[in-house]
Amino acid sequence: MTAAILLATIAVAFANGANDNAKGVATLLASRSAGWRPAIGWATVTTLAGAAASVAFAAALFKAFGGSGIVPADVAARPEFLMSVASGAAGAVLLASVVGIPISTTHALTGALVGAGLALAPGQIGYRVLGTRFALPLLISPIAAITATAVLYRVFRRVRLALGVTAESCVCVGQRVVATCPSPEAAVLYLNEQVLPTLQTGTTACCSQRYAGSVAGVSAQQALDGAHWVTAGAMSFARGFNDAPKIAALAIAASLTGIPAGVALVAASMAVGGIALSRRVARTMSEKVADINTGQGFTASLVTSALVISATAWGLPVSTTHVSCGALFGIGAVNGTARWPMILAIVMAWVTTLPLAALLAGGTAMVLR
Repeated sequence: MTAAILLATIAVAFANGANDNAKGVATLLASRSAGWRPAIGWATVTTLAGAAASVAFAAALFKAFGGSGIVPADVAARPEFLMSVASGAAGAVLLASVVGIPISTTHALTGALVGAGLALAPGQIGYRVLGTRFALPLLISPIAAITATAVLYRVFRRVRLALGVTAESCVCVGQRVVATCPSPEAAVLYLNEQVLPTLQTGTTACCSQRYAGSVAGVSAQQALDGAHWVTAGAMSFARGFNDAPKIAALAIAASLTGIPAGVALVAASMAVGGIALSRRVARTMSEKVADINTGQGFTASLVTSALVISATAWGLPVSTTHVSCGALFGIGAVNGTARWPMILAIVMAWVTTLPLAALLAGGTAMVLR
């Protein structure tokens, strides 16, 4: 059972990496500010840094996700309880990762805690703790992300216009910007003698939006690109900071590892999962939710990192997925490019995550009992 709990904890961390690692850099991919390899590399490094920081600053999450308050302490310490929680969460998140739908590991762990608790300690579930410490932050966080992103983007846009920085659409062939146009709808590829030699047969032209002008002698586009990388890194840092202690809590509660060793094991498994199996979720978030440019991506990642880091410092189990997707929903609503059928599908997946994880964990607990 000791080996099984350890393997199940690793499976949760792997599934979390597969579903979550690309979320921190989804705005870089969506705005074409980075390719896949540098983006996932940056996400992996900064996620590991966030996980390391959680050892010192996220003590409340280690306690909460060991089952404290949801079930009696003697039940939370039982190997079959911890094994069931890990199995339920891992199964739900891995299934979503294979399908390519971004769901919340926090949601899956919460559902698994409830499902295992109902199977092993019926009538002893701490519903008040569940509602105030878990459900309320999970419900409020995406709404806060949508609102904050929509408001902040409008503020940033006014500041940009006041500074004389304008947005221009451009047609790109390969890695080269060929021409600028007034708007994406009116994009026209202007050819001249200097441009013609750079074009190659078979390349795909795409239209993107860049910023023209400078602030204090610095190119607005270059400054924003740099800031976007920083906020994307902060978002991945926040994800590692928030998620690593929740998963490591399973191994720590079973007395299999101490906090540093548990976090190191979880962080390594998250990195492997992200590198091996995160492309489908990355494609969903970067291509199927909304069209965004660099400034909008910067705003979304700034809001997400600020909310998640603040929540983790206060010991609130918010979902990085809910916050990051909520920020993208907010941008899509403001710029009019939101793809509502996909957004609805993602929200429905969130709704079903908790009962699915609860059923998987409860079934596992009944078999083990």
